[in-house]
Amino acid sequence: MIFFERPLQRGVPVMRIIAGLAKGRRLQAVPGRTTRPTSDRVKESIFSIIGPFWQDGVVLDLFAGTGALGIEALSRGMEKAVFIDQDAKALHVIKENLRLCGFVDRAEVYRQDARKALQILARHGRVFDLIFLDPPYRLHIIPDLIDRIEQHALLRSGGVLVAEHAADIELPLRFQRVEQFRHAVYGDTAISFYRKD
Repeated sequence: MIFFERPLQRGVPVMRIIAGLAKGRRLQAVPGRTTRPTSDRVKESIFSIIGPFWQDGVVLDLFAGTGALGIEALSRGMEKAVFIDQDAKALHVIKENLRLCGFVDRAEVYRQDARKALQILARHGRVFDLIFLDPPYRLHIIPDLIDRIEQHALLRSGGVLVAEHAADIELPLRFQRVEQFRHAVYGDTAISFYRKD
């Protein structure tokens, strides 16, 4: 999970990895308001539901922002992570947070549109055990992204996909072989959890 403290300066929250190898390490936030950080409560719920610790595996953090979810997964035992974001400021922060946590050699960071990134990953034969989807709520593109993930066979059998979205949006219960196994609502935020059979 990520722990938020009082801002140190200009309203930028202090975040920390709170479990695993990098426990206690502070993470930088993306300056400005283009990135919406996932709340503490939501992060705790995510890792409580999908499992607090992992043994190996590869995680994809799409719309990565600060990289907090993917880095938390690395800290908790994932072997490798791929981070995708279109914002240059976000990519700089992700790289710095990886450096601060000592995970640079276990991560790949790319600046790319999400749909294009999925195509490129598929062309290179990439397969993931855990995928985080946290696009801007206004885009309403999660169903399309999950369809593409299935089309390109990017999620391994038994793998988990976690989608964060506005609470007033209902996602389908099934996408081909990917089925929703849990749904949680926290204020105006909802998390839908899927597993591939």
